[in-house]
Amino acid sequence: MPGSTDSSTRTMGVLTVGGLVVVTAYTVALGSNGWLWFGWVVLGLITLGMVATRST
Repeated sequence: MPGSTDSSTRTMGVLTVGGLVVVTAYTVALGSNGWLWFGWVVLGLITLGMVATRST
């Protein structure tokens, strides 16, 4: 289903941006945590992969 691909990609984008906000807030409030940033980078790469491979 073409519509579901766009929807899932959009959802991943929202989760990635939301994750960035959460990780940034955590870093400001409690100090940096490398594992959180690593997890966010992995999530971002997965999202970029989904954007790159979606059918147009």
